[in-house]
Amino acid sequence: MIEVTEVPPLTDPILIAAFEGWNDAGECATGVIEHLAALWDGEIVARMDPEEYYDFQVNRPRLSLVDGVRVLEWPTTRVMLVRDTPVGRDLLLVLGIEPSVRWRSYSAEILAFAMHHGVGTLITLGGLLADVPHTRPIPVGVTSEDADLRSLAEDIERSSYEGPSGIVGVLHDQARQMDLPSMSFWAAVPHYAGGAPSPKASLALLGRLEEVLSCVIDEGELLEQARAWERGVDELASTDEEVAEYVESLEQAQDTADLPEASGDAIAKEFERYLRRRDHGGPAPG
Repeated sequence: MIEVTEVPPLTDPILIAAFEGWNDAGECATGVIEHLAALWDGEIVARMDPEEYYDFQVNRPRLSLVDGVRVLEWPTTRVMLVRDTPVGRDLLLVLGIEPSVRWRSYSAEILAFAMHHGVGTLITLGGLLADVPHTRPIPVGVTSEDADLRSLAEDIERSSYEGPSGIVGVLHDQARQMDLPSMSFWAAVPHYAGGAPSPKASLALLGRLEEVLSCVIDEGELLEQARAWERGVDELASTDEEVAEYVESLEQAQDTADLPEASGDAIAKEFERYLRRRDHGGPAPG
C-alpha cells in the first residue's frame, strides 16, 4: 500500500527512479537521486508501506537519536516531488530499496500513483559492475522500447539483454503493459573499484540525463568527489603491480574500441555540452 500526501497539479511530470541493491553498483544510481533531491529541495509526497514489501531480517529497521529521542526508521521507498527545475517539467523522484517480495504489486502501485498524477515518461537509473578502466569516462548505456524516446539521441537503443532481472526490469515490464514510455540508464562501474560510493559513475549518469533531457544540472560536489575517487583508485593501482597491469590492459582495450568515436559528431556533441554549461554559468566538463 502506498501512503500519499496531498500532491498539487503537476506540469508534464517525469518519474525518475533508482533502487538500492542489485541494480545499484557503487550506489551510483541512488546517489544521483539523492543529489537531485538535495539540489532541488525534494518534498516527500508518498511512501510505500514497508510491511507489504520488505523482509526485515534482510533490511532491518534502524534506531537513531533525534533531539534526544530514540526514533525507529523503517526501510521503505519514498517518492519526492521537485518543481521549477532546469528540465522545464516537474519531476517525481523515487528512491528506495529493492523489495524482498511482491515485486509486481510493488511496481504496479508506483506506476499507478505516477500515472494518476500525469506522468508520461519513466526513467530508471542503474549501475552494473563491468570490465572498464576507472581512468576513462564511465560508459552509460541508455535503452528504450519506445521509438519516440529513442529519437531523443542517436545512441539510445532497444535493449538486447537476456538474463536475471532486478526490480528495474519488472518496473519497465509493468510500464510497457500500461503503455507508459520508459528509458533505462545503466552506468558501467569498474568492478575492481566497485565499492560504494562511486561518484564518477553518478556524475556520468547525471551527464547522460542532461543530454537526454536537454538541460544543465548543477553537479555540486559530485565533480570534485569524482576526481578524489579517481585519485584514490590511482593510488591503489600504484601499490599493486597486478592491478596496474590489469588497468592498463583495460585502457588499451577501451581506447581501441573507442577510436571510431573520435569523429566530428562526437567532438561536436561534447562541445555543445560545454556551451550549455558555459551559458548557464557552470564549470566546463572535467
